[in-house]
Amino acid sequence: VLQSRTITAYVILYFNLIRHLREADEPKVIGDIAVDDENDERNADPCTSQGCMWPKSSDGIVYVPYVIANHFSSRELQVIQRGLDSFSSVSCIRFNPHSNERDYLSIESRSGCYSYVGRRGYAQTVSLDRNGCIYHHTVQHELLHALGFNHEQCRSDRDNHIRVVWENIIDSYKYAFDKINTLNQGTPYDYNSVMQYHRTAFSKNGLPTMVPIPNSNVAFGQATQMSQNDITRINRLYKCCEYHISSILLL
Repeated sequence: VLQSRTITAYVILYFNLIRHLREADEPKVIGDIAVDDENDERNADPCTSQGCMWPKSSDGIVYVPYVIANHFSSRELQVIQRGLDSFSSVSCIRFNPHSNERDYLSIESRSGCYSYVGRRGYAQTVSLDRNGCIYHHTVQHELLHALGFNHEQCRSDRDNHIRVVWENIIDSYKYAFDKINTLNQGTPYDYNSVMQYHRTAFSKNGLPTMVPIPNSNVAFGQATQMSQNDITRINRLYKCCEYHISSILLL
């Protein structure tokens, strides 16, 4: 009996240690963007100008290695894989299974949906919580963060297109609506971007946190997949020549 209790105690201690290590490893998350404490201001444009883009191979393809944790169901894996594969037909981005590359994406079910912006170095988490994040548009959204893109409503020209209703935003999430001095790849503000938050995102009272202007009735934040502007921005940022021409013709 004593031996059994001792084994049980060690098992409990082990799982408590694992849980503690996992919690300690959780990054600081702003909205759905993971940041390093020493680099809280990391965003798409300073980031992409300071080396956070994924490198292009000599064949003109941008290979982004990834691993997927083994705690997803087969259905969830299908959704995630579809999101990963969706970039290859419209851009020079190829998400490939990790082999021995130093930098790669680690796709896991952690607490919420989040990603770092751009290439961080070594293993970087893309969290797709099994409770609420396993949707095609969410997978694309977080992968776009990992490629270096920020939210549509944070664009430098957003005040010409939406009005942020600060009084309706949960105080601890107001920073998720801070405007950023973005480079917009020569594309217009896109209400249909998969990077655009919905009308009541982070609302503390159920009322809108963003209102489109000048027409407040314009629908936005309802994308089910990347828009044509999202695709164009990928191709312009990563200089995907063949796909860049195709995306212009489609606009």
